[in-house]
Amino acid sequence: MKIGYIGLGKMGLNMVERLVEKGHEIIAYAPSEKSRASATLVGAHSKETLKECIEALPVPRTVWLMVPHKAVESVLEELLPLLGAGDTIIDGGNSPYKESMRRAVELEVKNIRFMDIGVSGGPAGARHGACLMVGGNRKVFEEYENVLKDIAVENGYGYMGKSGAGHFVKMVHNGIEYGMMQAIGEGFEVMQSSDFQLDLREVSRVYNHNSVITSRLTVWLEDAFAQYGTDLAAISGSVAQSGEGLWTLDAAKDLGVPVAVIETSVRFREHSQEHPSFTGKVVSALRNQFGGHEVKNK
Repeated sequence: MKIGYIGLGKMGLNMVERLVEKGHEIIAYAPSEKSRASATLVGAHSKETLKECIEALPVPRTVWLMVPHKAVESVLEELLPLLGAGDTIIDGGNSPYKESMRRAVELEVKNIRFMDIGVSGGPAGARHGACLMVGGNRKVFEEYENVLKDIAVENGYGYMGKSGAGHFVKMVHNGIEYGMMQAIGEGFEVMQSSDFQLDLREVSRVYNHNSVITSRLTVWLEDAFAQYGTDLAAISGSVAQSGEGLWTLDAAKDLGVPVAVIETSVRFREHSQEHPSFTGKVVSALRNQFGGHEVKNK
């Protein structure tokens, strides 16, 4: 397909490279000249303005957004006058699911189709095969299934339901992720605090060989210990968050569902801003490994 791609950060640029590799023609745009140059280097056709990007697409147009959720509305304000009936917008970022539901309704009035797609796997997944959770009209999903298959790791995509469902499922995924990382962090702090003088890198290595908790997260932790040392001295014990955990708490409250583990992990991150800890170092190190987040001590 010929796809307009807006947003060339760590995730976007890697996904563009994968799409080009799979034979798709990508017309790319981002405000940053450096980002556009990087997209050109991986085989995309970069444009200096959003208008030029859209004008280079055949009708009906397909536009993939990969921008921070706070930027989606302003991008749409600039984008919509350039589009027409039958065009399709795909939001591949981490937008609040209720915003995606609203946007789908508003775009339907203009006869513009909309899909919300939660993307998991970090920059490495965007490059080598991501996990995709798709919301929107099933017929539109089926129309784009070959593209989604090219972006995803094998069997790593699926239709979640009506508009908003893709971002809802990804939001809950991130809430679960918070809790899993919190448990790993707390467990390793217990071991670090014991009198056994444990080699935590060796512990993580053993855990990664067919234990019940063997996972990508424990593999990433072993990698972090190898990179930064078992004391994680260079890593901040204050953990940042991007918002999806809080959104999950709000959704759970609306639905009357108790989520004690996720709530504890969210509150821990808030508390860690003034009270860094080894648990925080472990969680920060994991965020660095899978998402490339800057987590070094300042």
